[in-house]
Amino acid sequence: MSKPLDLIKAPVATELEAFEGHFREALRSDVSLLDKITYYIVRRKGKQIRPIFVFLSARMFGPCGEATFHAASLVELLHTATLVHDDVVDDSQVRRGFFSINALWKNKIAVLVGDYLLSRGLLLALDHRQYRLLHILSRAVRDMSEGELLQLEKARRLDIAEPVYYDIIRQKTASLIAAACSAGAASMTEDEEAIGRMFAFGEKIGMAFQIKDDLLDFGDEATGKPKGIDIKEKKLTLPLIHALSQTDPGEKRRILRMIRADSEARSTFEEVIRLIREKGGLDYARHKMAQYRQEAFALLHTFPDSPSRQSLEQLVDFVTERSH
Repeated sequence: MSKPLDLIKAPVATELEAFEGHFREALRSDVSLLDKITYYIVRRKGKQIRPIFVFLSARMFGPCGEATFHAASLVELLHTATLVHDDVVDDSQVRRGFFSINALWKNKIAVLVGDYLLSRGLLLALDHRQYRLLHILSRAVRDMSEGELLQLEKARRLDIAEPVYYDIIRQKTASLIAAACSAGAASMTEDEEAIGRMFAFGEKIGMAFQIKDDLLDFGDEATGKPKGIDIKEKKLTLPLIHALSQTDPGEKRRILRMIRADSEARSTFEEVIRLIREKGGLDYARHKMAQYRQEAFALLHTFPDSPSRQSLEQLVDFVTERSH
Protein backbone atom coordinates (compact mmCIF):
# COMPACT_ATOMS: atom_id res chain seq x y z
CA MET A 1 0.00 0.00 0.00
CA SER A 2 1.41 3.41 -0.99
CA LYS A 3 2.28 6.03 1.61
CA PRO A 4 0.46 9.39 1.84
CA LEU A 5 1.96 12.05 -0.42
CA ASP A 6 3.04 14.25 2.53
CA LEU A 7 5.30 11.46 3.81
CA ILE A 8 6.69 10.84 0.33
CA LYS A 9 7.58 14.54 -0.02
CA ALA A 10 9.39 14.66 3.34
CA PRO A 11 13.01 14.67 2.00
CA VAL A 12 12.24 17.75 -0.12
CA ALA A 13 9.44 19.38 1.93
CA THR A 14 11.48 22.55 2.49
CA GLU A 15 12.30 22.86 -1.21
CA LEU A 16 8.66 22.31 -2.23
CA GLU A 17 7.49 25.00 0.19
CA ALA A 18 10.03 27.45 -1.24
CA PHE A 19 9.02 26.42 -4.76
CA GLU A 20 5.58 28.01 -4.29
CA GLY A 21 7.18 31.47 -4.30
CA HIS A 22 9.41 30.65 -7.27
CA PHE A 23 6.45 29.46 -9.31
CA ARG A 24 4.30 32.48 -8.44
CA GLU A 25 7.16 34.76 -9.49
CA ALA A 26 7.58 32.87 -12.76
CA LEU A 27 3.89 33.50 -13.53
CA ARG A 28 3.88 37.20 -12.65
CA SER A 29 2.76 39.69 -15.31
CA ASP A 30 2.17 43.45 -15.46
CA VAL A 31 -1.04 42.85 -17.45
CA SER A 32 -3.77 42.85 -14.82
CA LEU A 33 -6.04 40.36 -16.64
CA LEU A 34 -3.16 37.93 -17.05
CA ASP A 35 -2.10 38.39 -13.45
CA LYS A 36 -5.66 37.63 -12.30
CA ILE A 37 -5.77 34.44 -14.40
CA THR A 38 -2.34 33.21 -13.25
CA TYR A 39 -3.36 33.84 -9.63
CA TYR A 40 -6.38 31.62 -10.30
CA ILE A 41 -4.06 28.96 -11.75
CA VAL A 42 -1.87 28.99 -8.62
CA ARG A 43 -4.91 28.68 -6.35
CA ARG A 44 -6.21 25.59 -8.13
CA LYS A 45 -2.91 23.73 -8.39
CA GLY A 46 -3.08 19.95 -8.13
CA LYS A 47 -0.76 17.53 -6.35
CA GLN A 48 2.26 18.91 -8.27
CA ILE A 49 3.52 15.39 -8.92
CA ARG A 50 5.97 16.55 -11.60
CA PRO A 51 7.79 19.13 -9.42
CA ILE A 52 8.03 16.44 -6.73
CA PHE A 53 9.76 14.20 -9.28
CA VAL A 54 12.12 17.09 -10.12
CA PHE A 55 13.15 17.77 -6.52
CA LEU A 56 13.46 14.13 -5.45
CA SER A 57 15.51 13.33 -8.59
CA ALA A 58 17.80 16.29 -7.92
CA ARG A 59 18.15 15.48 -4.23
CA MET A 60 19.67 12.09 -5.07
CA PHE A 61 22.73 14.01 -6.32
CA GLY A 62 23.04 16.42 -3.37
CA PRO A 63 21.35 19.49 -1.84
CA CYS A 64 19.10 21.23 -4.36
CA GLY A 65 20.48 24.42 -5.90
CA GLU A 66 18.92 27.38 -7.71
CA ALA A 67 18.97 25.45 -10.98
CA THR A 68 16.64 22.83 -9.46
CA PHE A 69 14.05 25.52 -8.72
CA HIS A 70 14.35 26.69 -12.33
CA ALA A 71 13.89 23.09 -13.51
CA ALA A 72 10.77 22.60 -11.35
CA SER A 73 9.27 25.93 -12.44
CA LEU A 74 9.98 25.14 -16.08
CA VAL A 75 8.34 21.72 -15.80
CA GLU A 76 5.26 23.13 -14.05
CA LEU A 77 4.93 26.07 -16.47
CA LEU A 78 5.03 23.81 -19.50
CA HIS A 79 2.71 21.24 -17.90
CA THR A 80 0.19 23.96 -16.98
CA ALA A 81 0.36 25.41 -20.49
CA THR A 82 -0.46 22.04 -22.03
CA LEU A 83 -3.40 21.57 -19.64
CA VAL A 84 -4.82 24.99 -20.56
CA HIS A 85 -4.50 24.19 -24.26
CA ASP A 86 -5.93 20.67 -23.76
CA ASP A 87 -9.04 22.12 -22.13
CA VAL A 88 -9.58 24.32 -25.19
CA VAL A 89 -9.08 21.41 -27.60
CA ASP A 90 -11.37 19.12 -25.58
CA ASP A 91 -13.89 21.89 -24.76
CA SER A 92 -13.52 20.91 -21.08
CA GLN A 93 -15.39 23.11 -18.63
CA VAL A 94 -13.86 21.72 -15.44
CA ARG A 95 -10.29 20.92 -14.38
CA ARG A 96 -9.43 19.48 -10.93
CA GLY A 97 -12.83 20.43 -9.58
CA PHE A 98 -12.51 24.07 -10.70
CA PHE A 99 -13.81 25.81 -13.80
CA SER A 100 -11.26 25.64 -16.61
CA ILE A 101 -9.65 28.82 -17.96
CA ASN A 102 -11.66 28.59 -21.18
CA ALA A 103 -14.90 28.13 -19.22
CA LEU A 104 -14.32 31.40 -17.34
CA TRP A 105 -12.50 33.54 -19.92
CA LYS A 106 -13.34 31.82 -23.25
CA ASN A 107 -11.10 30.06 -25.75
CA LYS A 108 -9.17 33.01 -27.22
CA ILE A 109 -7.90 34.15 -23.83
CA ALA A 110 -7.18 30.56 -22.75
CA VAL A 111 -5.02 29.93 -25.84
CA LEU A 112 -3.11 33.18 -25.22
CA VAL A 113 -2.61 32.27 -21.55
CA GLY A 114 -1.21 28.88 -22.61
CA ASP A 115 1.14 30.63 -25.04
CA TYR A 116 2.23 33.02 -22.29
CA LEU A 117 3.02 30.14 -19.93
CA LEU A 118 5.10 28.44 -22.63
CA SER A 119 7.02 31.64 -23.30
CA ARG A 120 7.64 32.21 -19.59
CA GLY A 121 9.10 28.74 -19.34
CA LEU A 122 11.41 29.28 -22.31
CA LEU A 123 12.55 32.68 -21.05
CA LEU A 124 13.14 31.35 -17.54
CA ALA A 125 15.64 28.85 -18.94
CA LEU A 126 17.27 31.36 -21.30
CA ASP A 127 17.52 34.16 -18.71
CA HIS A 128 19.48 31.84 -16.40
CA ARG A 129 21.44 30.19 -19.24
CA GLN A 130 19.96 26.80 -18.40
CA TYR A 131 20.37 25.46 -21.92
CA ARG A 132 20.45 21.78 -20.91
CA LEU A 133 17.12 22.18 -19.11
CA LEU A 134 15.69 24.05 -22.09
CA HIS A 135 16.68 21.21 -24.41
CA ILE A 136 15.15 18.56 -22.12
CA LEU A 137 11.83 20.37 -21.75
CA SER A 138 11.58 21.54 -25.38
CA ARG A 139 11.95 17.93 -26.49
CA ALA A 140 9.14 16.97 -24.10
CA VAL A 141 6.80 19.62 -25.56
CA ARG A 142 7.56 18.35 -29.07
CA ASP A 143 6.91 14.74 -28.03
CA MET A 144 3.66 15.63 -26.26
CA SER A 145 2.35 17.44 -29.34
CA GLU A 146 3.33 14.58 -31.65
CA GLY A 147 1.73 12.04 -29.31
CA GLU A 148 -1.56 13.91 -29.18
CA LEU A 149 -1.63 14.30 -32.98
CA LEU A 150 -0.76 10.62 -33.49
CA GLN A 151 -3.64 9.67 -31.18
CA LEU A 152 -6.05 11.95 -33.07
CA GLU A 153 -4.92 10.50 -36.40
CA LYS A 154 -5.41 6.92 -35.20
CA ALA A 155 -8.73 7.70 -33.47
CA ARG A 156 -10.21 8.64 -36.83
CA ARG A 157 -9.51 5.18 -38.22
CA LEU A 158 -9.72 3.22 -34.94
CA ASP A 159 -6.70 1.17 -35.98
CA ILE A 160 -4.36 1.44 -32.98
CA ALA A 161 -2.18 -1.63 -32.56
CA GLU A 162 -0.43 -2.27 -29.25
CA PRO A 163 3.02 -0.96 -30.38
CA VAL A 164 1.39 2.24 -31.67
CA TYR A 165 -0.45 2.65 -28.34
CA TYR A 166 2.90 2.52 -26.51
CA ASP A 167 4.33 5.11 -28.90
CA ILE A 168 1.38 7.40 -28.17
CA ILE A 169 1.56 7.20 -24.38
CA ARG A 170 5.36 7.40 -24.40
CA GLN A 171 5.10 10.74 -26.19
CA LYS A 172 1.94 12.30 -24.76
CA THR A 173 2.30 11.28 -21.08
CA ALA A 174 5.64 9.65 -20.26
CA SER A 175 7.75 12.31 -21.99
CA LEU A 176 6.98 15.02 -19.41
CA ILE A 177 7.60 12.77 -16.38
CA ALA A 178 10.84 11.64 -18.02
CA ALA A 179 11.74 15.29 -18.57
CA ALA A 180 10.96 16.12 -14.92
CA CYS A 181 13.27 13.37 -13.63
CA SER A 182 16.09 14.09 -16.06
CA ALA A 183 15.80 17.87 -15.55
CA GLY A 184 16.07 17.36 -11.80
CA ALA A 185 19.22 15.32 -12.32
CA ALA A 186 20.61 17.77 -14.90
CA SER A 187 20.17 20.64 -12.43
CA MET A 188 22.67 18.90 -10.13
CA THR A 189 25.09 16.93 -12.30
CA GLU A 190 26.71 17.02 -15.74
CA ASP A 191 26.93 13.21 -15.85
CA GLU A 192 24.98 12.54 -19.05
CA GLU A 193 24.82 8.81 -18.38
CA ALA A 194 23.14 9.39 -15.00
CA ILE A 195 20.80 11.99 -16.53
CA GLY A 196 19.90 9.42 -19.19
CA ARG A 197 19.12 6.78 -16.56
CA MET A 198 16.83 9.23 -14.77
CA PHE A 199 15.13 10.00 -18.07
CA ALA A 200 14.57 6.27 -18.66
CA PHE A 201 13.24 5.88 -15.10
CA GLY A 202 10.77 8.73 -15.62
CA GLU A 203 9.67 7.30 -18.96
CA LYS A 204 8.95 3.89 -17.43
CA ILE A 205 6.88 5.33 -14.60
CA GLY A 206 5.11 7.63 -17.08
CA MET A 207 4.05 4.59 -19.09
CA ALA A 208 2.76 2.88 -15.95
CA PHE A 209 0.97 6.11 -14.94
CA GLN A 210 -0.95 6.26 -18.23
CA ILE A 211 -1.91 2.57 -18.18
CA LYS A 212 -3.27 3.14 -14.67
CA ASP A 213 -5.30 6.04 -16.06
CA ASP A 214 -6.72 3.69 -18.70
CA LEU A 215 -7.73 1.21 -16.01
CA LEU A 216 -9.44 3.92 -13.95
CA ASP A 217 -11.56 4.88 -16.94
CA PHE A 218 -12.97 1.36 -16.98
CA GLY A 219 -13.82 1.54 -13.30
CA ASP A 220 -10.82 -0.40 -12.04
CA GLU A 221 -11.18 1.41 -8.71
CA ALA A 222 -13.92 3.40 -6.97
CA THR A 223 -13.20 6.82 -8.42
CA GLY A 224 -14.91 10.09 -9.01
CA LYS A 225 -13.86 10.01 -12.66
CA PRO A 226 -16.76 9.29 -15.03
CA LYS A 227 -16.41 5.84 -16.58
CA GLY A 228 -16.12 5.36 -20.31
CA ILE A 229 -14.69 8.79 -21.20
CA ASP A 230 -12.04 7.22 -23.45
CA ILE A 231 -14.67 5.25 -25.38
CA LYS A 232 -16.84 8.35 -25.79
CA GLU A 233 -13.80 10.15 -27.25
CA LYS A 234 -13.02 7.13 -29.46
CA LYS A 235 -9.67 6.52 -27.77
CA LEU A 236 -8.56 2.91 -27.96
CA THR A 237 -6.61 2.19 -24.78
CA LEU A 238 -4.68 -0.90 -23.73
CA PRO A 239 -7.52 -2.98 -22.15
CA LEU A 240 -9.60 -2.68 -25.32
CA ILE A 241 -6.67 -3.03 -27.73
CA HIS A 242 -5.74 -6.32 -26.07
CA ALA A 243 -9.35 -7.54 -26.02
CA LEU A 244 -9.78 -6.77 -29.73
CA SER A 245 -6.55 -8.64 -30.52
CA GLN A 246 -8.09 -11.75 -28.90
CA THR A 247 -11.38 -11.43 -30.81
CA ASP A 248 -12.42 -12.95 -34.14
CA PRO A 249 -12.51 -10.48 -37.10
CA GLY A 250 -16.31 -10.33 -37.29
CA GLU A 251 -16.77 -9.48 -33.61
CA LYS A 252 -13.94 -6.96 -33.80
CA ARG A 253 -15.59 -5.18 -36.75
CA ARG A 254 -18.94 -5.13 -34.89
CA ILE A 255 -17.42 -3.53 -31.77
CA LEU A 256 -15.50 -0.96 -33.80
CA ARG A 257 -18.64 -0.09 -35.78
CA MET A 258 -20.49 0.56 -32.51
CA ILE A 259 -17.73 2.86 -31.28
CA ARG A 260 -17.53 4.64 -34.63
CA ALA A 261 -21.30 5.10 -34.96
CA ASP A 262 -22.36 5.86 -31.36
CA SER A 263 -19.43 6.09 -28.96
CA GLU A 264 -21.44 8.03 -26.36
CA ALA A 265 -24.21 5.45 -25.97
CA ARG A 266 -24.32 3.56 -22.68
CA SER A 267 -25.02 0.37 -24.64
CA THR A 268 -21.74 0.84 -26.53
CA PHE A 269 -19.74 1.15 -23.32
CA GLU A 270 -21.49 -1.89 -21.83
CA GLU A 271 -20.61 -3.98 -24.90
CA VAL A 272 -17.01 -2.78 -24.78
CA ILE A 273 -16.58 -3.51 -21.07
CA ARG A 274 -18.19 -6.94 -21.55
CA LEU A 275 -15.65 -7.78 -24.25
CA ILE A 276 -12.73 -6.44 -22.18
CA ARG A 277 -13.68 -8.55 -19.17
CA GLU A 278 -14.33 -11.61 -21.28
CA LYS A 279 -10.94 -11.35 -23.02
CA GLY A 280 -8.92 -10.40 -19.92
CA GLY A 281 -8.14 -6.86 -21.05
CA LEU A 282 -8.03 -5.37 -17.53
CA ASP A 283 -5.73 -8.10 -16.18
CA TYR A 284 -3.47 -7.73 -19.22
CA ALA A 285 -3.19 -3.95 -18.69
CA ARG A 286 -2.47 -4.44 -14.97
CA HIS A 287 0.29 -6.89 -15.90
CA LYS A 288 1.86 -4.42 -18.34
CA MET A 289 1.64 -1.62 -15.77
CA ALA A 290 3.40 -3.82 -13.23
CA GLN A 291 6.12 -4.60 -15.78
CA TYR A 292 6.83 -0.91 -16.38
CA ARG A 293 6.82 -0.28 -12.63
CA GLN A 294 9.38 -3.04 -12.04
CA GLU A 295 11.56 -1.70 -14.86
CA ALA A 296 11.38 1.74 -13.22
CA PHE A 297 12.47 0.25 -9.89
CA ALA A 298 15.36 -1.57 -11.57
CA LEU A 299 16.65 1.70 -13.03
CA LEU A 300 16.21 3.53 -9.74
CA HIS A 301 18.16 0.84 -7.88
CA THR A 302 21.24 1.58 -10.00
CA PHE A 303 21.63 4.68 -7.80
CA PRO A 304 22.85 4.60 -4.17
CA ASP A 305 20.22 4.19 -1.48
CA SER A 306 19.06 7.45 0.12
CA PRO A 307 15.91 9.00 1.61
CA SER A 308 15.23 10.63 -1.79
CA ARG A 309 15.55 7.34 -3.64
CA GLN A 310 13.21 5.70 -1.13
CA SER A 311 10.69 8.52 -1.64
CA LEU A 312 10.91 8.08 -5.41
CA GLU A 313 10.13 4.38 -4.94
CA GLN A 314 7.12 5.33 -2.81
CA LEU A 315 6.06 7.91 -5.42
CA VAL A 316 6.08 5.17 -8.05
CA ASP A 317 3.73 3.16 -5.84
CA PHE A 318 1.58 6.25 -5.23
CA VAL A 319 0.97 7.00 -8.92
CA THR A 320 0.26 3.36 -9.82
CA GLU A 321 -2.01 2.61 -6.85
CA ARG A 322 -4.01 5.87 -6.94
CA SER A 323 -7.79 5.79 -7.12
CA HIS A 324 -8.18 8.92 -9.27
